[in-house]
Amino acid sequence: MTSLEKPDVGTTTIKWRFPSVHPDGRKFVLISAAITVLLLFFIWDELGFVFIGITMWVAAFFRDPIRTAPRGEGLIIAPADGLITMIATVAPPRELEGPDGLGSLPMTRVSIFMSVFDVHINRSPIAGTIRRVVYISGAFLNADLDKASEDNERQHIMVEGTDGTRIGFTQIAGLVARRIVPFVKPGDLVAQAQRIGLIRFGSRVDVYLPAGTLPRVALGQRTLAGETVLAKIGESIAVTGIAQ
Repeated sequence: MTSLEKPDVGTTTIKWRFPSVHPDGRKFVLISAAITVLLLFFIWDELGFVFIGITMWVAAFFRDPIRTAPRGEGLIIAPADGLITMIATVAPPRELEGPDGLGSLPMTRVSIFMSVFDVHINRSPIAGTIRRVVYISGAFLNADLDKASEDNERQHIMVEGTDGTRIGFTQIAGLVARRIVPFVKPGDLVAQAQRIGLIRFGSRVDVYLPAGTLPRVALGQRTLAGETVLAKIGESIAVTGIAQ
């Protein structure tokens, strides 16, 4: 039993731990730290103090906290930290269409915008097999714009669950983002909430829900990758929210 599993007693607690830095980001932290040391001791100490803050921000950007995914049949978990900025009915991406993909009928798309302050590790919304990973080069428009889903650099991923359910989601680069880093390839088996990739320095993730499924989240709500329940397959009760 790991330290994060809770046995069947009422006295067990979980202690907070400082998030680790993901291996993909450690080199950036080291580079920033090296520049900081160089500035502080050899060039310009005032600027070195500025780079202390920059180094801390880089480490925070690549933080990789442990997440606890809720268990339940048919649950679709948020693949990204961020803000729900759009919920729309749209056609699936061309790269994920077809009888062995998401089909061609309109689907509900939930868009999660990640600022440079959010965790940028993305996770699988369901358990299953990665069927498609399609990278497309493109522009670097503001990821909060609707047309970013068609114009920006992006990567489509489709995962098929053991029951045949297919969930597509798209990692979209934004104004600051310049690299989409995949951790998976077609044929890989993934657990729900498993880390599947990251986007460097600000971006967006779109999730395409199956037919007959409406989101459990509302516009303006914040999500946590691997923890927030986006929807339950087959549940068609719309959720509304009140900002206050």
